[in-house]
Amino acid sequence: MDNNWTNAPGGSNNSAANNRWAAPAGNDQQPTNNYVPNYGNPSQMINQNYGAPQQHQQPPPQRQQAPPPRSVSNISSASHSSAAAPPATPTTSQKAPTDPIIADRAGDEETEDGRIRNKEAASKIRDAWIYKQIRARQDEFTTYQQGRIFVGTWNVNAKGKDENLSSWLCADWHQYGPPDIVVVGFQEMVDLNAVNVAVENKSQQRSQFWVDRIRSTLNSRENTMGDPMRAYTQLAVKYLVGLLVCVFVKAPHKPRLKYVGTDSVGVGVMGVMGNKGGVSIRLQFYDTTLCFVCTHLAAHRENVAGRNADFANVFSKTSFEIGEEAVSEVIRSGSLNKLSAGTSSVGISEHDISFWFGDLNYRVDESIPTERVLELSKANQLSELIEQDQLNVERAQGRVFQDWEEGQLAFKPTYKYQPGTDLYEERPDKKLRAPAWCDRILWLAQEPGHVSQLNYVRSEINFSDHKPVMSTFLVTIKDVVLSKRMQVYKEVIRLLDTFENNSLPMVSLDRIKLDFGEVRYDQRVTLPIIITNTGKVVAPFRLVPKLEEEALCKPWVTVSPAYGMLIPGEQTEIEVTIAINNATAHALNTSREVLEDSLILRLENGRDYYISVSGKYARSCFGMSVDDLVLYTDPIRAVPLDPILRAEKYDINTKAAMCVPKELWRIIDAIYERGLDERDLFSTPGNPDEVYQIRECLDTGAPFGNFSVHSMTEALQSFLSNLSSPVVPSSLFPTLDIDAQNIQSFARKFLEDMPPIQYNVFIYTVSFFREVLSHRQGNRLSPAKIARICCTCLVSSAQGNGEEGAESLPKKRGNMQQIMLHFLETNSI
Repeated sequence: MDNNWTNAPGGSNNSAANNRWAAPAGNDQQPTNNYVPNYGNPSQMINQNYGAPQQHQQPPPQRQQAPPPRSVSNISSASHSSAAAPPATPTTSQKAPTDPIIADRAGDEETEDGRIRNKEAASKIRDAWIYKQIRARQDEFTTYQQGRIFVGTWNVNAKGKDENLSSWLCADWHQYGPPDIVVVGFQEMVDLNAVNVAVENKSQQRSQFWVDRIRSTLNSRENTMGDPMRAYTQLAVKYLVGLLVCVFVKAPHKPRLKYVGTDSVGVGVMGVMGNKGGVSIRLQFYDTTLCFVCTHLAAHRENVAGRNADFANVFSKTSFEIGEEAVSEVIRSGSLNKLSAGTSSVGISEHDISFWFGDLNYRVDESIPTERVLELSKANQLSELIEQDQLNVERAQGRVFQDWEEGQLAFKPTYKYQPGTDLYEERPDKKLRAPAWCDRILWLAQEPGHVSQLNYVRSEINFSDHKPVMSTFLVTIKDVVLSKRMQVYKEVIRLLDTFENNSLPMVSLDRIKLDFGEVRYDQRVTLPIIITNTGKVVAPFRLVPKLEEEALCKPWVTVSPAYGMLIPGEQTEIEVTIAINNATAHALNTSREVLEDSLILRLENGRDYYISVSGKYARSCFGMSVDDLVLYTDPIRAVPLDPILRAEKYDINTKAAMCVPKELWRIIDAIYERGLDERDLFSTPGNPDEVYQIRECLDTGAPFGNFSVHSMTEALQSFLSNLSSPVVPSSLFPTLDIDAQNIQSFARKFLEDMPPIQYNVFIYTVSFFREVLSHRQGNRLSPAKIARICCTCLVSSAQGNGEEGAESLPKKRGNMQQIMLHFLETNSI
């Protein structure tokens, strides 16, 4: 029997004579170090899998220092080193973390001397501190081995009969040996018509068909040689309409698999149906937790935001109910960073290693014409396409798959093919689609050095319009020595007990007043507070909401960490951050908010400390309304926020001083000067530093520097889309379908119903974009793309009530885009 393990660095090194599945002679790949253990009981098998414990007490070198991030273009898919994705760039569009309120104030108990204690909070903080200590020492009770995981994904387009799957599932066995775990995901295993989506009457039948096909392929006579210990056993299956994920594991490992869980999330029609969504399986393999997520995200080349939203929905809604004991065991082993008390479920990111794969539907950006994409794909000239791959772009901007990694795209786009051929779909009777890498595999690891991608390739099976994709990973697997873990746990508890048995906690704060000075729009400013335990006992602390409030602080303030524990003499740093987003700027501009707040830091079984937070908002035109901006000829930074001071300086009863905001005129005029023939105008992102400086020039009235036209166009789009109220409100959305017969009359009424200032801004902006289109030979913009930009910048999201509003939203936005297109292409406005 083969034990299927490749020894981790520092482990024993068995000879090739004992390795029945060693790499063939002449293969220059890293050999698989397997040997033939006894057919005895599972505990004997596991001991032999890992070797003598003392040989593996040192962790693998990767744990000491994770490799530095590398760009997608520099990752070699044939390398055994971890293939890291491009580092995510923090953006204001990322969702802010929820305030970690670990216990409700209803549990507060006040003693006779005025001290307040919350037993639930104290217990959770204590557990978190114990977890932190055990995680720091997990190498003292953990041995390490390396195993192989195969991940495959395929959109089968509701096809498939008896085709041989070996060229997909077993293609690299001769090179790396059979994997320990095989994970396969399918999309569109049934037609995604209304009947199948609503009833799922064929999903079970088709899922069983594919599971049987996989089992027969893995356990063929050629692969197992008649040895049952080389066979694979089905561990779990989960399907949802056309989605399917299944996990197979080699028979010798079955005794060390537990806490298997599954979940499914529909994000299709009405946001819940299963025509799009994800199916997931999680498990504990020895003492490493693994999660596998197979998804089918929103289609259509232009719908990047829809795909990003589908990812966020599946990621946030996927949850595995595995029980409190399972969660507690993982925490005791130092693998799960969360509080144990009362917790019985885990999410995707709360695993040692997670894999995300499927038809993610990300395409090549529309800035490259379809014909050009076809030409480059057929010629296997991929560098230009990879640079404009939507998933690469969105990850680099931090808008999706933050912290996930993907290997290099070294294979041709996997979609769209003529079924039954190796030709991209170009038949005249079919819609012409740009080839794309729709089918992808990514991973997320708590310890990046514990995952190495051995390959990332595609199969040439051709009966679907997608090609299958597969990847084999070399992963470090943990095995906890329970007796040593208990010894470490007792030492940690003994250390904690020596301090808990004394008197009251005491801490000192290096400051209790935080003055952030001048804070600008879309800027994050952070100030630290150093807390030192000056007492003789442990000091659990946490931030608590003010009386009759639920949040720890105002929305524009974030605090990290919001709780912790200090042993005597220990100190830690709390970071308090102010961030001015669009909603906060609007509240400040309308005098409904000021940059003042107070934080309450509570010592459990001790006193409260009050921390004041203040700042001065440097007023910006971003986040204001066009009605307010046209009132002032002075730079907006010079206009007081205080309404009394503003009334003293300006006559609030006067009419608008300008037809359109001066800021809009300045930036459009600057784009004119820099030339409208610039290639990929409004497609190439600007320099973030330049965009910031442009905003400062607009706010202060300073002249523009030598900024690139791409930075100017990005600043223009940001200015328009971040107005406190849109130029085109939802009340002007068309209520009827727009067609060639009624578009002229509706466009006229649309302009008639628009308020005067908004009318001026709309006409001015559309006239500018019409001029941009007159240079389309140079800037390669199309009316359709400009219409989408106009909708993004000028139009409010339609508001709907209930199911009717949700269903009509795409239609209303489509009608609005037709109106924009009409204004851009008509002879006169």
